[in-house]
Order: sequence, then C-alpha cells, then structure tokens
Amino acid sequence: YLEAKEAAQHIGFPLVIRPSFTMGGYGGGFVHKKEEFDEAVKRGLEASPTHEVLVEQAVIGWKEYELELLRDANNNIAVICTIENFDPMGIHTGESITVAPAMTLSDTCFQEMRDIAFDMMRNLGTFAGGCNVQFSVNPENENIIAIEINPRVSRSSALASKATGYPIANIAAKLALGYYLDELKNPVTKTTSAFFEPSIDYTIVKIPRWDFKKFKGADTTLGLQMKSVGEVMSIGRSFQEALQKACQSLEINRLGLGSDGYELKNLEQIIHSLENPSWDRVFHIRDAMALGVPITSIQKITKIDRWFLEQIYELVKMDKEIKKFTIDNIDPVILRLAKEKGFADAQIAHLLGGGVTDMDVYDKRTSLGIHRVYKMVDTCSAEFTSPTNYFYSTFDGENESQPSDKKKVIVIGSGPNRIGQGIEFDYSCVHGIKAAQELGYEAIMINCNPETVSTDFNTADKLYFEPVFWEHLWDIIQLEKPEGVIVQLGGQTALKLSERMRDHGIKIIGTSFENMDLAEDRGSFSTLLKELGIPYPKFGVAENAYEAIEVAHKVGYPVLVRPSYVLGGQGMKIVINDEDLQKAVIDLLGDLPGNKVLIDHFLDRAEETESDSICDGEDVLIVGMMEHIEPAGIHSGDSSAVLPPFSLSENVINKMEEYTKKIARAMDVRGLLNIQFAVKEEEVYVIEANPRASRTVPFICKAHKVPYVNIATKVMLGDMKLKD
Repeated sequence: YLEAKEAAQHIGFPLVIRPSFTMGGYGGGFVHKKEEFDEAVKRGLEASPTHEVLVEQAVIGWKEYELELLRDANNNIAVICTIENFDPMGIHTGESITVAPAMTLSDTCFQEMRDIAFDMMRNLGTFAGGCNVQFSVNPENENIIAIEINPRVSRSSALASKATGYPIANIAAKLALGYYLDELKNPVTKTTSAFFEPSIDYTIVKIPRWDFKKFKGADTTLGLQMKSVGEVMSIGRSFQEALQKACQSLEINRLGLGSDGYELKNLEQIIHSLENPSWDRVFHIRDAMALGVPITSIQKITKIDRWFLEQIYELVKMDKEIKKFTIDNIDPVILRLAKEKGFADAQIAHLLGGGVTDMDVYDKRTSLGIHRVYKMVDTCSAEFTSPTNYFYSTFDGENESQPSDKKKVIVIGSGPNRIGQGIEFDYSCVHGIKAAQELGYEAIMINCNPETVSTDFNTADKLYFEPVFWEHLWDIIQLEKPEGVIVQLGGQTALKLSERMRDHGIKIIGTSFENMDLAEDRGSFSTLLKELGIPYPKFGVAENAYEAIEVAHKVGYPVLVRPSYVLGGQGMKIVINDEDLQKAVIDLLGDLPGNKVLIDHFLDRAEETESDSICDGEDVLIVGMMEHIEPAGIHSGDSSAVLPPFSLSENVINKMEEYTKKIARAMDVRGLLNIQFAVKEEEVYVIEANPRASRTVPFICKAHKVPYVNIATKVMLGDMKLKD
C-alpha cells in the first residue's frame, strides 16, 4: 500500500489501478482524487492472485489501438490486423466498439507502433505464436504509449481472424510446434504463403452486447471492467454501412443506428448518456446530432475522434433527406445512397411514413435495379485467386457469390451471445450443418457472431457473415433458392423470423411454424394439454393489469408472471399479492408493448424436471431426462441438473415418458423437443414445451456420447426416419 501511495505522489492524479494476473479488467478502476485512492488500491490488491497492482498515469481520452501479430521461432513477425477503438481510453477494449482496419491512424504513427510492437515481442524471450499489443495515442501530438502485451491469442484474436479471414489460432498452433511462417501455406487462398499481412477492402465494426436488463439496479456505466456478455461483428464497404449492420445484428429491436422510432428526444438524458458511457451511447450520439448538438460539443464530452462523429452526422443528414420524399417519388440516387450507407428497408419505410412497409421499400428498390450484392472475404483484397466461400453483403459493384445448382439448406445462427442464449445453440447449428452435408446438401450458414465455430470459413459450404435480420435473410434466400430453412437450432433468434418466412412461402424445415407457435401461445397449448388429459398449472392470459388481477384470483396466489415469446426467463416474476402483480404487469407491458402476459399458478416447493426428445412424426426417441437439484422457481438455465434422474419414482418417470410422446405426436414435431415438468406429490404437471434445440441438448450429447443433433437434423430434413 505504501509503495502504491509513493507511486501516486510521483505520477499525480488521475490514476489507473490495475491488478496483476486478472482478466477483463477485474478489480481495476480509475482514481480521480486522493479520497478514492485507498479504497481502489485495497480492491485491486485483493483482486490480484499475487497481491500486486500497477499504478499508472490515466491517459483518459487518448485514442486506443491494438495490433494482432504472429511470431515464429525464427523471429519472423507479421501484423495480421490493426484494430481501432471507437471509444477512447477509459473504456475496456472488450466493452468498446472497435473498427478494423484503423480509420484515423496516420501512416507514420502506424509504422512507429509496428516497430514498438516488434521490439516488445523480440524482447520477451523466445516464444512462437499469437500476440496482442495495445497502444494509446495522444490525439494532440501522436505520442504513443504501450499499454500492454499479451503473448498469447486474446479476445481480439477471434475478431481479427473473422475480420481478415486469416485463421490466427490455426497458424499460431503450428508456430508453437516449431514451424516457420514462411513454410506454411495460407489456408484461405491455399496457394500463397502464410507469411504475409492480410489486406482488406472493406470495413468491420464490432459492437459488444450487454444484458443489463437482467440485473435490476446494476451500474450500467462502462469503464475499465468488462460487463458485456457477447458481441456482434459486421462487414460493410464503409464504416457507415458496417455500423448500421452491427446495430441490426444486436437484436435489441433497433433497425440500425436510429431512424426507427426509438430515438431519445430528451436533451438532458442524452447529455447525461454522453458524459456517462453505457451500452446505448452510440445511439445517443446520433440522437444528440438530430437535436442539433454541434459535433464539437459531442467531441468535447465523449473524446471520440471527430472523424467517427462526422460519419454519424452524415447518417443524420441522410435521414432528413429521405423524409422529404414519399415511396412514389423517392429519388433513385438518394435511395441507392441510403442503401450504401447501410439503411435498412425498414428504416427507410419508417422515414417515408404513411404506412409504408419494409417490403414496399424492397419492391421499390428492386424495381429501380438497386440490388444487394455479395463480396468475398479472402485475406488479400482479390489480389490472388481464392476459393473461399465467406461472404458479406453491400450495394457496390458486382456480385461475387455464385449460387450452385446443388440442393441447398440454410441454417440460421443464434446471433450474439447473451444471457439465456449462448454458445449451446451454436453447438447445435454446427452439428446441423455437418448433418446436412452428410446427406449431400450444400449447407449455408447465416450468422453475425465472431466468437462462434459456425462463423468459421470452413464450417459450412458457404458462410454469409450477415445480421440475423429479416431483410438480409430474404435477400440471401432470393439469391440461393434453398430447399428450405432450418430455424430450430438457433434459439429464439431464428424462431422469431419463422412467421415471416411462412408468410412469404419459405419452407421451414422440420416442425412447422404453426406447431412451433402452438407451443409459444400459452392458450392454444393448454387447450391441447386439456384434450390430451395432461395436467398443467392453472393459468390465464392478460392484456392489462386489471385482467391480470382477475386471472390471479381465479388461479390462486402465488402466481408466475411472464411475457410470451421470450427466452431465458426475461421479465419473469413470482408475485404473491395484487399490488406486486399490478406493478409487474405494468412494467412488462411497458418493456414489451403489444405482448400478452401469462399468469400461471406457481407450484410452490415443486420439483422441476425436463425431457429432451426427437420425433419424426411417428416415432419418439427420448434422448435424456433430467432432474433439477433446485426447486421450481429457479430458471432451468440457472439450475443444476442431473442426468439420469436420481430420486424420481418409477411412476413419475413413466408419466414424463408418456406425456413427452403424447405431446410430440400431437404437435407433429419433426426434430427436437424439450419439455419442462413440475412434480408435486407424485403428480406431473407440464410447464412448457419447446419444439427446438434446447440449452440442455449439448450436455446430453456429451454425456451420452451420441450426436443427437445430427440425428435430429436428418429427421428434420425428412431424408431419414428414426429407425434408419
């Protein structure tokens, strides 16, 4: 502690305290004044496993960059990717919007940074493999400070690999084994050497995904410690296009960067958001500009480079330009420019007003010859021929994605990781792709998550790194003309798009939309259970607080309140009186307008169990039955589960089997089905059924060493029955 105090006196405030040997900024923080110092040092020392902290000058507001490099045992080094942080120093890189290649870096500064990185790596002894170096640059005079070096692959390595198409971890592993860079081939082009620095003719933007809604009362301010739970990456011809596509990828009900009716209009709130960065600051920068706040003022508050702010301002100007027209008289030049800047058809429809829909805009632009084209990600800006099948969309130039005449199937990915929908669904998507390939289909993947195996360029036969967003999906389907689309592997993300697909005549592979919707629609599902003679907790559906109280009196407290059509228990509450119920319903309908609220009688102190099964329309195979250790009331994704069950009676297990088979056949399930039960006094109640891949499927596959997702996909495609 005394050493820290000495360092602080010498450096002066503001300071940064960084504990040694921690990840994600854990235990670190800023110290702006003397009074905060003791507490920050104490926290840092406790967080560090070696009881050691760094006390550093805080370069708040400087620009932040990182280099992803590879080094071999011969001291050859290659810079694979230069990444620039949109947010200045003071926000952890994992929390920052990042852009590649660097946009505001002068060549002299880049060369100096590169030399420093090479020196740092060569002075770390002999190591071979991946390396990540982070720098801070003073925007006034381009002075460079090295922040840290990680002689390993880092969080950014996956992003850099997907951004450039260069498989960093693959090559790093070979370098660690003793190969030299100049001996290895570039796995993408398959002809050129791996000892080269990728050049890219597009822009990528990464935006982290947060889930603060799940943590009421959490501090949502971004700083030195990571709070995000996932991320999305988008690729465009310009920063503006990539930024809008990234906003569409986040799945937070935004159609892009604004222009969608969710803008903030309260100047006081906007300024507060600019001063205290949180997950939505980038949207509020745009909102501030729309209200007339000058770029200089925004730059002064946020310390974000002016170039980025000017790019966002151009989107605001385009927004105002589109509003001058109607769908009938819109200038084709303006429409094309809007599409090049990443505006979604739905955003343009919103701006044109007058009840125009996104499909009206789609029809208008296609009639004017404004079509989306697909470009290849090949590590070398098309300098060498490359057989890669990794594409992104834009509105510039020729189309490089040539559809084959094979029978094809599209698998929709699960988008960004978040609480309730994580990597489990990516596991299912990857196994689904493999199964389709085994049956001779060309398997096409659509996803926007750089952290996943499904977005590796060699997983699917064709990868479209695009937002899982209706417009992008529709354009790919128009181009590829697949046999159908698999939606039951990608969690709620893919399911939410299935209704529109059905309405547009796209074949949904496996369980039909009507039957999937039956499971989501509580009323119809309970009617089905009643017909089948299967017990379920008493329930009711309400559209306002008054109806909710009526239902609660009918079913009896305690009640479970939840919205329909959500995953991961979002918005669920257990309430025991009218007052709490009223508040819960008003909150829910405020967050999800137009949604129905389900009110179930909560089976207090019941045990929770679940079954996963595969059905081919006739036969049902139960792949796993699990018993939860925690009682009902703790979300199944947060509960410890045991496979096979350890204390259920034979009677209960038989009932679970019987109900699973009855429901699977009655719903005409083709593929996977997960059912959750509550068991109380030997009575088995069905809580819910989900005809899709569940969170527990990977767990059962690993436990039983059987690729059930592969089997389920073959059943969905209709090429095989369970007995085959």
